[in-house]
Amino acid sequence: MKLLSGTAHPQLANDIAAQLKTPLVPVTIRRFADGEIFVQITEKIRGEDVFVIQPTSAPTNDNLMELLIMIDALKRASAGRINAVIPYFGYARQDRKNAPRTPISAKLVADMLTAAGANRILTIDLHSQPIVGFFDIPVDQLQARPVLATALKGNPVIVSPDVGGLGRARLYAESLGADLAIIDKRRTNPNESDVMNVIGNVKGRECILIDDMADTGGTLIHAAEALLNQGASKVSALVTHGVLSGDAVDRIHKSSLENLVITDTIAPTDSVRAASKIKRVTVAPLLAQAISKIANNESVSTLFA
Repeated sequence: MKLLSGTAHPQLANDIAAQLKTPLVPVTIRRFADGEIFVQITEKIRGEDVFVIQPTSAPTNDNLMELLIMIDALKRASAGRINAVIPYFGYARQDRKNAPRTPISAKLVADMLTAAGANRILTIDLHSQPIVGFFDIPVDQLQARPVLATALKGNPVIVSPDVGGLGRARLYAESLGADLAIIDKRRTNPNESDVMNVIGNVKGRECILIDDMADTGGTLIHAAEALLNQGASKVSALVTHGVLSGDAVDRIHKSSLENLVITDTIAPTDSVRAASKIKRVTVAPLLAQAISKIANNESVSTLFA
């Protein structure tokens, strides 16, 4: 087994390597003056089972292209099996045609990874389940729920911020034996949302919002306001991928959210590290377990719970 890291999140890659007690293979990655990416694997990997760790978070296009070039370099170096470990899968929100003459970019990215030479994908909490079917190679999709659930205390109400996330929230509620509520939300424009109604009894209860990602933070902030208006005692959120673009961190700091717990699938910015309301938990042990099982041709289904 060989582990490699791109430049998107070297800290996570180092943490995974430490868990597996396996050093990262040295890789030279540099950019030409015009932005072109150059990759050279500086160690023999012929016939090896290789795991490339690279979330395709912002800058999404650079990190995706870097991953594709690394996979191509590994294929041309005769790696035995190339496993793309993509903790956060960029372009996952573009998973369907919801208007005329629009792309299905998640499918395009799946095709690009396969064409580059990836033999297997390991990821965490895709935006929607159908994305797994976009690939013609095996995909192992882990759930961050066991990691995030360690931050839960007491007997809160689990809340889905929209109908689309109901299945995800229900899994949390069932595993904890907790009550479930739903926000009926109408989205007006991309990255904008209007909260309409709260379905479920939240009066006097602590509420925990569950989502797969937080980008601008608008969905969580509006949902928290709606829950407090319905009598919730306080509102926190558990989110797998802390995208947190633009002024999202500042907006969350000024919001009525008690706190936001995210995983480290995406490298944190300085503002995320400094934010008192944002707590981070690591997925390194979870990914390390999955990598170990894949390398030993063992089932990873026990990690899906």
